[in-house]
Amino acid sequence: MANMSSEIIAFVLSISGWVLTSSTIPLDYWKVSSIDGTVITTATFWSNLWKACVTDSTGVSNCKDFPSMLALEDYIQVCRGLMIAAVILGFLGAIVALVGMKCTKIGGSDRTKARVAGFSGMIFILSGLSSIIACSLYAHRITSEFFDPTYVAHRYELGAALFIGWGGSSLCIIGGIVLCFSLSENFNLYRRYTYSGVASVLSSQAKVHNGDTRLTKGTGNPPKQFDKNVYV
Repeated sequence: MANMSSEIIAFVLSISGWVLTSSTIPLDYWKVSSIDGTVITTATFWSNLWKACVTDSTGVSNCKDFPSMLALEDYIQVCRGLMIAAVILGFLGAIVALVGMKCTKIGGSDRTKARVAGFSGMIFILSGLSSIIACSLYAHRITSEFFDPTYVAHRYELGAALFIGWGGSSLCIIGGIVLCFSLSENFNLYRRYTYSGVASVLSSQAKVHNGDTRLTKGTGNPPKQFDKNVYV
């Protein structure tokens, strides 16, 4: 029962992380213009994986979509690919987890379902790692430009979308690890059951042998050896 509860908790954590990761892709504020050293701010510049925008003091935004994918900077292309891979892996992990969880009626025997649940945990871990690498790579580019004294263009700070992506990635990884632990617990339980079964058989055989020895000692006579012509 405890194992089933841990699987349900891990599944909820993983799905929550996948939803947060998926919502990060279309969010606007991956990076926001810095106001460090600025006395009066008349416009806010912000950008994500798909476009760059500017919002004036009246709240009106003007956006410009990025050009062709081949003309994009390398780190944006890598972040796009990793985030899309994270979403696809999370979707596959959710389907596999539904098959492998004990609370569902599909997937075969308990041992087979445990293997499927562990496999779904590894998929969720890969999804979380893909997302966290993408967010970290984007954040590294922002911080390197911000602290570079030779960088003269507009400087940006970390946007809210990055923190949401890190949080969703962490939930996916934690949920996947718990699912992998459920796999190891099922295998340990199976090994203990097999060992106890073998031990019980050996102990019963030993008891029978000891009983025969006691019967032989109680009579005081060695066991009789019958000749092949005894009944003739």
